[in-house]
Amino acid sequence: MIITIDGPAGTGKSSTALAVAERLGFDFLDTGAMYRAVALEAIRRGVKLDDTRELAFVARHCRIAFDWGKHPPGVLLNGEPVGHLLRSGETTRAASYVAVVPVIRELLVTEQQRIGRERGNIVTEGRDQGTVVFPEAQFKFYLDATPAERARRRVAQLRARGEIVDYNEVLNQIVARDHRDATRAIGPLAVPPGATVIDTTTLSEGQVVDKIVATVKGNPAK
Repeated sequence: MIITIDGPAGTGKSSTALAVAERLGFDFLDTGAMYRAVALEAIRRGVKLDDTRELAFVARHCRIAFDWGKHPPGVLLNGEPVGHLLRSGETTRAASYVAVVPVIRELLVTEQQRIGRERGNIVTEGRDQGTVVFPEAQFKFYLDATPAERARRRVAQLRARGEIVDYNEVLNQIVARDHRDATRAIGPLAVPPGATVIDTTTLSEGQVVDKIVATVKGNPAK
């Protein structure tokens, strides 16, 4: 079974998908980490983020893999564990540029589909999982929240890591990211056909997880 969880930045897709996977005993596929890993490699190579040819070159020549023996699965970039480096503000900003390059999306979508075939039961999150990568998924969910709430969550997350961030700057970045994601040529952010939409603005992560698990088990909350 494949369960997809899509939505814009800051809706809690990754943590929710991980929790759902753990509750169901499924593997967790963090597709955002794949784009972030490419972004990290681009940063390390000093590539300009508006140079799509160079970004595509980086994506073709770096190796991204998951260590499925760990929970959550560890992210490996050229054999190096980099999961702890992928959520910084710098990598997050770079990933938003990486994710709109058509060649990179095609490469990573193909890899995600391969993982889906090989792993069997997975919960996967991203922005195009239910629309492009796994359109035939048995269950599809779309998480949303107001930009203001998503910015608040992101600021709290970054400050907890010791980063100094400005709320208005983060809010502007989220709004700009939403626009790029919704208007890109390949795999634009959209609600997948047949998806259950959950507004997480006033919900805790636990409440969202409960709703998803209940739906998958055939007991959707009223």
